[in-house]
Parts: sequence; C-alpha cells; structure tokens
Amino acid sequence: MQKIPSQLSLKKIFIFWLPLGATWLMMSVEGPFLSALIARLDEPTYNLAAYGVAFSFALIIEAPVIMMMSASTVLVKDKYSFNKLKRFTYFLTAGITLLMLILVIPAVFYFIAEDLIGLPQRVSYLTHIATIILLPWPAAIGYRRFYQGVLIRNNMTRRVAYGTVIRLGTMATTAFIMYFYFNVPGVVVGSTALSVAVLAEAVASRFMTSEILIKLNKEPSIEEEKLTYRTIYTFYYPLALMSLLSLGVQPFVIFFVGQSRMALESLAVLPVITSFVFIFRALGLSYQEVIIARIGDDKSGYIPLRNFAIILSGVLSIILLIIAFTPLSDIWFRDVSGLSDLLSEFARTPLKIMAIIPALTVFISFQRSVLISDKNTAPITWGTAIEFAVIVIVMLLSINVFSFVGAVAATTSFVVGRCAANFYLTFYAKVSMGN
Repeated sequence: MQKIPSQLSLKKIFIFWLPLGATWLMMSVEGPFLSALIARLDEPTYNLAAYGVAFSFALIIEAPVIMMMSASTVLVKDKYSFNKLKRFTYFLTAGITLLMLILVIPAVFYFIAEDLIGLPQRVSYLTHIATIILLPWPAAIGYRRFYQGVLIRNNMTRRVAYGTVIRLGTMATTAFIMYFYFNVPGVVVGSTALSVAVLAEAVASRFMTSEILIKLNKEPSIEEEKLTYRTIYTFYYPLALMSLLSLGVQPFVIFFVGQSRMALESLAVLPVITSFVFIFRALGLSYQEVIIARIGDDKSGYIPLRNFAIILSGVLSIILLIIAFTPLSDIWFRDVSGLSDLLSEFARTPLKIMAIIPALTVFISFQRSVLISDKNTAPITWGTAIEFAVIVIVMLLSINVFSFVGAVAATTSFVVGRCAANFYLTFYAKVSMGN
C-alpha cells in the first residue's frame, strides 16, 4: 500500500469519499428507476417479480468478481502486478460467463426456476428472457471493477464517478427508448437497459485509466517480491467466497418467499424495497475502498476513518428511519415507484424492518476494509458464512414455523443475519489493529 500521511482529517476523508459515494448513489438509482418503469407497463406484478429474480441470478453469477475493485486497489503497484492481476481478472470473467451460459439453457433454467424455486410459469418465462439479456453483465462488471480499483489507488476517484454518469445516461436513454418505442414486456426494458449501460461503463473505465497505464509502462517494478498467481489466489479467494455467499443467499430467500403467504405480492415488492434501501446502503458500501486506500501502512488513518464511519452510519439510518415511519414511504412506493395502493401498503412493514441496514452496512464495510488492508481476508468469508446461515435459519423458522408473510420474513432475516456478521467480525478487526 502507498504510505498515507498520518494527518488524515474528516474533511480529507469526505473529499476522497465523495466521488465514490456519488458513484454508488448513482448506481443505486438504477433499481428504483427501472422498477418504476416496469410498474407502469403491462403485467407489472409478474414483470417486477421476474426482474427481481433475474437480477438476483445475475448478481449471484457475478459474485466472484465483485471484490476485484478492492483487489486492484490493494495489489496493483506497478506494471508487473497490473498485468498479473489483469490476466487473473480475464480468466475469472471468462469462467463466470460460461456459467451464465449454462444457466440460460432452457432445461437447466426451468428446472431451477420452477422445480426448485417454485416460480409461477409466467414469472419463470419472463425471468428466462431477462437472464439471457443479462448475459454480458457479470463479465462487464468484473472488467470495469478491476480498472476502477486502479483509478482509486491512484487517487482518481472522480473518474470512477464520471464512468457511472456514463452508465446512468446510457441506462436511462436505452430504457426510455424501449419504454416509448418498443412493445416489449417491462422486464425486457429493465434487463436490456442494465446490460447496455454496464458495457458502456466498462469501456469508459478502461479509457480513463490510459494515463495511469502509460505511467506504469514507463516505470520499473517497485515490488521487492513479484506478485504471483498463488499470492493473488490466497488473497482473493476468501473475498470471492464472501461475495458468493453474500449474494448466493438470494435464491434461498426467493425459494422460501415462494413458499410463503402472499408469495406473489412479496416477490413483486421485494425488488422495490431492496432497491430503495440500497440507495442508503450504497453510501456505506462506497466507504470500503476509502478505508483500503487511506488507512496507511502504519494504520495511522484508523481513528479518523472510524469516526467518519460512525457519523455516516448514523446519518444514513436516521434518514431512512424517518422515511420508513412517516407518510414519505407512501410517496416513494406509490407516486415514485408506481406501485398500486395495495402493494404500497404491503411494502411498509418490510421497509421499517430494513431501516437499520444502512448503519450495519457501514460497520461491516469498515470491518472488512481493515481486514483487507491487513491482507487477512479469511475471517471475512467466515463472517459472511455466518450471515448466510443465519438468514436461511431465520427464513426457515419465520415461514414454516411462524407463518410470516414472505416479504416480512425476508427483510427480518437480512437484518438478523447482518447483525450476526457484524458481531463476528468485531473481534478480528480489533486484532488486525493490534487492539
């Protein structure tokens, strides 16, 4: 890691974090925006449910490359390490694309969607179409996150935000064109807009690193010990497992929700609720790379970074609590998201349950970043495994024993699972700091 001056103030942290926060905030708008369009097209309940399931499938497939931004922020120090990690990234993205291709084979897909998850036939059909359209999504995510990590390591966080502006502009343009000029299901509008947008951002991220790559090619290697594939694998596989477990829980949640009371309504509102909460979670997730980049070799940035995390977590959860427990939630669900009065009423309780998730997200981002900066990534996987297990157990009990409504069971399990992971990682984060 680069040596970071010990005089790290809250103001400096805010300036460094702001473009990354804006990037994640802009990305978080995608879900509510596309859900609002889908809700205004034909068969909104079926299409919203299909969009949520297809997006969950895409997220699971992309899970192994999600942490590539953190990896390149930590590991790319010179030309040699850049090329080594780039080849590793290409290999990984090729593998997940192959996996996505296998998933969309009709026999495989419908076995998972209908026989295992229990989706209604209309929902599974629409989900299959959307999943095919999302084929480029995982590889494009891995590619652009690799280059974004290079930008962050070189203090070019604004360029990351510029790339997201391109992504949002492309997404909105594509969505509006399909919405107004093509007579296609809403889920096709949403998935096409997502695929085109992330491809545009991936290309933009590569071009914005050109200046850095020229500099790296001119400079000699600075590493005392060459970066090897074994080193990359040892560092990265716990992060990949963490992402896989974190996102892999989604099919289990969908499965249990499909067996619950008011299953169709729950499947319809969950993507709307989670995409809205993600607006607040995104600002916490964006803080992870800030800590990795600014904590310093001697960990001198720990205290100010921790203080900023406390402030950020408090602000985010207070705002969401105010929205969840006031008529502002109705404005969002009914007027902005386009849900019917019935679905808007249905979504209120799950949103209230999720109100503390932004604070928990900031805390876990902080804990994970401390461990990543110390190159001690194994506890992150175990923490996520605990979260996964707790979510499944809570879903199993709440639906099969206590007969919860699906959306209530899902949001409750998310909160309880995250609390368990936060508790587990507290000890290891303190150990990494020598406390």
